Amino acid sequence: MSTDAERDPEWPGATHVPADELARRQGVEPVAGLEQLARPELFESDDELDRFLADLYASRRDGVILARAVTDSVCDQGGAGQRR
Repeated sequence: MSTDAERDPEWPGATHVPADELARRQGVEPVAGLEQLARPELFESDDELDRFLADLYASRRDGVILARAVTDSVCDQGGAGQRR
């Protein structure tokens, strides 16, 4: 894996920097354990957490449905990457 910045051909003018290089530059350390990520105070109640999760799952379902609709539309038009 390269640690030097490279030009990204898909984004003219943009420089691709590998994740390990970005972490090194920013002084980021690996997570030693899950307890470092825990934030018990994030939600004020179980009900608030339940509403958040319900909204999260609904938005993910909507995203999957949208992606399928776009893919089907492209396939119906005879585009590349046909699913059928």
